[in-house]
Amino acid sequence: MCACLLASPAVAQSQIRIDPAKGGLGWLTHPYQVRDVPPVNLANSSRLESLERAGNLYLSAQDVVALALENNIDIEVQRYGPLLQQEIMRRALSGNALRSVGLGVAQGPQSVSLTGVSTSNTVTLSGGNGVSSGGGIVTQLGPQLLPFDPSVTVEALYQHITSPNSNTFLTGQTALVVDLRTYLAQYSQSWDFGLTSLWTYTSSHTHVNSTQYDLNPYTSGSLDLQLTQNLLQGFGRAVNDRNIRVQKNNLRVTDLQFKQQVIVTVAAILNLYWDLVSFHEDVLSRKHELETAQLLLEDNKKQVNIGALAEIEVTRAESTLYAAQQDLVISETNLLQQEIVLKNALSRNGVGNPTLATVHVIPLDTIPTPANEALQPTDQLVQQAINKRVEIAQGRLNLDSNRLNLIGVKNSLKPSLNAFAELTNNALSGVSADPALAYLEGGYGNLLAQIARRNFPNYSAGLTLNIPLRNRAAQADYVTSLIEIRQNELNLQKNINQIQVDVQNAVIGIQQARARYDAAVKAHVLQQQTLEADQKKNALGASTIYQVVQDQRDLASAASSVMQAMANYTHARVQLDQALGTTLEANGISLEEAKAGRVARPSTLPANLPEGEKQ
Repeated sequence: MCACLLASPAVAQSQIRIDPAKGGLGWLTHPYQVRDVPPVNLANSSRLESLERAGNLYLSAQDVVALALENNIDIEVQRYGPLLQQEIMRRALSGNALRSVGLGVAQGPQSVSLTGVSTSNTVTLSGGNGVSSGGGIVTQLGPQLLPFDPSVTVEALYQHITSPNSNTFLTGQTALVVDLRTYLAQYSQSWDFGLTSLWTYTSSHTHVNSTQYDLNPYTSGSLDLQLTQNLLQGFGRAVNDRNIRVQKNNLRVTDLQFKQQVIVTVAAILNLYWDLVSFHEDVLSRKHELETAQLLLEDNKKQVNIGALAEIEVTRAESTLYAAQQDLVISETNLLQQEIVLKNALSRNGVGNPTLATVHVIPLDTIPTPANEALQPTDQLVQQAINKRVEIAQGRLNLDSNRLNLIGVKNSLKPSLNAFAELTNNALSGVSADPALAYLEGGYGNLLAQIARRNFPNYSAGLTLNIPLRNRAAQADYVTSLIEIRQNELNLQKNINQIQVDVQNAVIGIQQARARYDAAVKAHVLQQQTLEADQKKNALGASTIYQVVQDQRDLASAASSVMQAMANYTHARVQLDQALGTTLEANGISLEEAKAGRVARPSTLPANLPEGEKQ
């Protein structure tokens, strides 16, 4: 069939992104500005409209997959996953506890009616969400996390103090009046090996109304450095960086979860499509059955009019006609409902789009005849599935994350031993008439010079040891975490065992579907031969038109069984791809295109479609 190549089917849709912060002072204010996430994009790709002709939506299996990648909401929801985890990574890099965010994999839509079709889906194993499947802040066990984002504190204090004195000998005043201006600046920072530093600079300008002060007004100040190093609990990068390492695993888990969503959605969409194809064929068979029943009724009426048949034969023919009409109505209803389910899965605004709500879906593909597939040995297929199944990779990453968290839990068993040191340079400067205080005479520059020369240094160092005598909470946390890891290891093995079951069942399903198709084809051939034989008998007067009509109904049922067997085979084929983890490869899906929501492969339509064709 001639085919025309459509224009590129997907316009550039707005990318899911986080807008950068904007501030008037550039990088200085960006950390304190809001970063925005654009509204969701509910516009469908242009591919959807390009496949519409005269009220019909013409779809091939490849187009259905492409539309699902571009428009399906379940896949779009998972596209936010990497952005969420990148933001949690920013949080982890700052030294804060992780958050559990995102949604699990959504199961795809199902067909409205699957009479005679096997739907034993592959078991979906739970790969988890990296740390937790809930929301909010994840409980952090182990030593307290160090803040890796440095902080600056600035303080200014202005005071006017008036104190009445009961003794004027010391101050020479009945009331001591002090004007005080104090300034403080601090800078704190921590490092992942357990060191915390705090720089503090203070200065205080004091003026008193007393004549007893040799230095008045005066300015005092100091530059102080405090260092604290964790030596046991909280020591080392493995302890303090554990959240960052876990979050790196979570980023990979999120990518795997997106891949799993694509696999689940594509498998569901393909099942919808091939079931729609079978519903179309069933409608044709039921229409042919109705035509045959109508012929029987007309013929019986003629025979009754000439006295060749009893009146009851008209009633019997009418009953056959009504049964055929009922079969057709049920078949057409299934077809219409299946169209709605499929259109809803391929559109971001569902069937709420007026144009999409009224179009009929015309499948361009026919169900392929089941082939005698030469499958690899089961043990090789199982090993392939273990290597490719997303759930196993997720389970291994989550187990690794739990082991990383165990390092912190184990570290909390140790006593708390901190080494600290403090270095302070003091200074004092002011106005004095006493020659003995000439070295203190001066302004703020003299104060800074004294600090730089370290004229008045202070030194201190020491150790702080805290030993919990029973340490029951830490021991319980460690054993609890270790037991959870053992459970995770067993669950991972359980998942591997389940994959073996999935693969073997999928292989058996393929073989059974093929055998069922062969049997249905043979039954259809035999029923066709029976019909032809009874038609010849009827022409010779050895049979009745009723028998011929009954044969026609049986032939329609046999044809329906063939279609059901072929639909069953497509389900089995999809199930095998899921069991092996090869859904994307089998359907030529690029994960990069799926993440972008734009499929480069163009769509094709038959060149000779009548513009006025209707369903």
